[in-house]
Amino acid sequence: MSQKPKVVLAFSGGLDTSYCIPYLIEKKGYDVITVTVDTGGFAPGEVKAIESRARSLGAIAHHTVDARARVFDRYATYLIKGNVLRGDVYPLSVAAERVAQAESVAEAALREKAAAVAHGSTGAGNDQVRFDIAFSVLLPGIPVLTPIRDEKLTREEEYAFLEARGVKIDRKVREYSINSGLWGATIGGGVTHDTACEVPQEVYDQAAGSERAAESERLVIGFERGVPVSLDGCRLSGVDLVRELSVACRRHRVGLGIHIGDTVLGIKGRVAFEAGAALALIHAHRELEKIVTTGWQRFWKDHLGEFYGKMLHEGHFFEPVLRDIEAMIDSSQERVTGETMVRLDQGALSVVGVKSPFTMARSASGVYGEMPKLWTGADVRGFSTIAAIPARLHRQAGECDPPRSR
Repeated sequence: MSQKPKVVLAFSGGLDTSYCIPYLIEKKGYDVITVTVDTGGFAPGEVKAIESRARSLGAIAHHTVDARARVFDRYATYLIKGNVLRGDVYPLSVAAERVAQAESVAEAALREKAAAVAHGSTGAGNDQVRFDIAFSVLLPGIPVLTPIRDEKLTREEEYAFLEARGVKIDRKVREYSINSGLWGATIGGGVTHDTACEVPQEVYDQAAGSERAAESERLVIGFERGVPVSLDGCRLSGVDLVRELSVACRRHRVGLGIHIGDTVLGIKGRVAFEAGAALALIHAHRELEKIVTTGWQRFWKDHLGEFYGKMLHEGHFFEPVLRDIEAMIDSSQERVTGETMVRLDQGALSVVGVKSPFTMARSASGVYGEMPKLWTGADVRGFSTIAAIPARLHRQAGECDPPRSR
């Protein structure tokens, strides 16, 4: 039985994490246990191929974790209820999945009584921070090993290292890198790095596929307490609902976009994305929410939702204030139950109708633009007089101001 210390490696099967296995065995003296976390982006057969590669590279054990339900239940539901769109456009397709992956890897490290944990992030992106923070919180005192970041190797050096050990990895250089998961896909590389260049449609086709619908499509999304639970009257699990809605959105090219923003480390970044289901659910939820909540409920909930999204994006999911914000968001969603009708048509998403048993848009209270039923004209005259008082007083006080010099 091996007496070597064990390290648990977050393993995607790509070049960087493939390099990490023999590096950790030969250079650091560890027995390597790999963990692949499925957050919804693998093609059929890909998970088995990843496990086979891990073992061929020398891993003593491999675990595959299905975290799709965790992504939806623990993260996506709050992004929906909070109407979270970073930069008002991007539904945080990657951030939630990275935290879910880090959690699953940390749980495996604890089960295996590992001496260390490792990930293959480079020193340039957001993921390194997300993994580092999560492991620091969930695995206090356990070293976090980052071979790719620490060694600062080129891809050619990684290829050569693996080939010297008889491991062949496709050297085909892809201009665009697509990161797919349950909550959408991000597309990086190529012209995405140049903010002045338009991303070609064929790049989106790599993420959305080539099938296109000839006619518009109308769907009904059912919500309970702010969480989507049905599609066209059929009750589905969160994972299945997102998956089916994603297929429909891709047929109509709904959910394709560009996000420019600040990275965790403070530089500017741009990604293209394909996230039709996420965008459809957030917009459908927002319109349903409008008829069952007050303006102040939405004002404060959306402000906190924006902060919630920022913290999640930057890897701070485990900060306790997020649990406080979740409690407020949940409280605001008690009546967000009903149905939203959406139309998908050649890249356009339209919310065409909403209904709820808790609607505040009832004719008994009056119809906007027509005669009211809850007040009289005299009531409005008095209301307007009172409402104008602060501005009147401010204006009158200003009449005493000395003239300004020019």
